[in-house]
Amino acid sequence: MMTSIYLVAIAAEAMSGALAAGRRNMDIFGVAVIAFVTALGGGTLRDLVLGRFPVGWTQHPEYVYLVISAGLLTTLLAPMMHRLKHLFLVLDALGLVAFSLIGCNVALTLHYPPVVVVMAGMITGIFGGILRDVLCNQVPVVFRRELYASVSLAVCLLFLALRTAGAPPDLNTTLCFAGGLALRLLAIHRGWQLPTFSYRQRWE
Repeated sequence: MMTSIYLVAIAAEAMSGALAAGRRNMDIFGVAVIAFVTALGGGTLRDLVLGRFPVGWTQHPEYVYLVISAGLLTTLLAPMMHRLKHLFLVLDALGLVAFSLIGCNVALTLHYPPVVVVMAGMITGIFGGILRDVLCNQVPVVFRRELYASVSLAVCLLFLALRTAGAPPDLNTTLCFAGGLALRLLAIHRGWQLPTFSYRQRWE
């Protein structure tokens, strides 16, 4: 099940990356690059940080074909993408939870301590979007909209807590998916946000 969700998630993330590239009037090559970075950038960075080689997608070239194809397909479907907004929000939420859990599992298999496991989950969950926004020259969305990075953090902490409590892996995954998805969708629906910090006074 996790693999199927992962494939759907990277395709959806690739499409969101392509749309971001389109808003910056990038050419087709730029669209493909942003789609790839958005979908697979978080996992790539996680593997580099953890010293996990070879990097995941290099062993699964079909992932590359999938995300590039999804990105390029988006250029054709763009006129109707606004109709799929709600579907994208659900897929994005699923992807956030799936990526976070995958990151945690990767770090656990490498026997890293809990704090590194949590960071690995968050890197996998949110850094594709951060890289997308940085390359598109804008403040990352994950830092300025409804709860997003904090959802990843909550999922990672819940996953570790249930694991420590001895919950069966399948039950742990199911509870984390349900809880993470519910929290993210409620945050979107109700506009939940963390407090913001604004500082405008000049130093010089």
